[in-house]
Amino acid sequence: MSFGQQGGPQSQWDPWKPQSQQPWNSGGGQSPDWAALAEASEARNKRRRLLLIGGGAFATVAIGTAVAVAVVSAGGDSQGNPTSLPSADIPSQSASAPSFAPTSAPPPLDPKDFIASAKKDKAPLSPATFFPGTQLTEAGTLYKKGPTADTRNCASAVGGTLPKILTANDCTRLIRATYVRDGIAVTVGVAVFDTEAQAVKAKGQSTKKSFVKSLSGGGVKPFCESGFCRTTSNSYGRYAYFTNAGFTNGKDVTPKDIPVYKTGDDLAQFTFDQIRRRGEVQASAAANE
Repeated sequence: MSFGQQGGPQSQWDPWKPQSQQPWNSGGGQSPDWAALAEASEARNKRRRLLLIGGGAFATVAIGTAVAVAVVSAGGDSQGNPTSLPSADIPSQSASAPSFAPTSAPPPLDPKDFIASAKKDKAPLSPATFFPGTQLTEAGTLYKKGPTADTRNCASAVGGTLPKILTANDCTRLIRATYVRDGIAVTVGVAVFDTEAQAVKAKGQSTKKSFVKSLSGGGVKPFCESGFCRTTSNSYGRYAYFTNAGFTNGKDVTPKDIPVYKTGDDLAQFTFDQIRRRGEVQASAAANE
């Protein structure tokens, strides 16, 4: 039994229709229409290229839109974090450093100014302010304090050539104190003047024959009332100070008696420190006003 064609002309194969038939017969033995196949393949490839181009354009537009949205969104960040920093001019290393107007702090107060004249030296003045307590230690040596004295008749408390010197330079007051240790005693005398110039002049005029009178009593035996004792003189600010050191048994002092020399030097140093401290205290008080 043979089968012929049915129902009119044979339908043409469309490669884009899955159910369409190919233009050849699977069992007819006829050769395929190669020209038709080539045309169909070319049409298919052309359509594919158009779809790819269209899809790429759409993707580009979509990406551009997304970036634009991101930029706009970042620009409105309430935390103030922009996506790009504004340009700024950064100074080069050769740029000059900023200059400032010169300023000057007031110079520190000089303590010596407060003990150079009676006009500024207003702190209390007495044997207790110069020689406080009942003893002192100087250069590792302990000295016990003996009697003290305070007079406004400077000439009455000194001897040798010193009465005339103090009177000529208008000494206003003389304060004395005695210290003892191991059979050695020393009297320190502080002469007070109105100006530093007067004190310096009095010190410069003193000689080996200028001395402060020793002060005994209160358990301290008389000393340096006769014979040889070791004396010193110096000045600082409006004060001239003198020492007279010797043995309490009346023995003469010789250059070999080093302990006597040390006693006089220790008390002279202590007196200088007390005068200087007097200036420091007053300068500090004035600076804090």
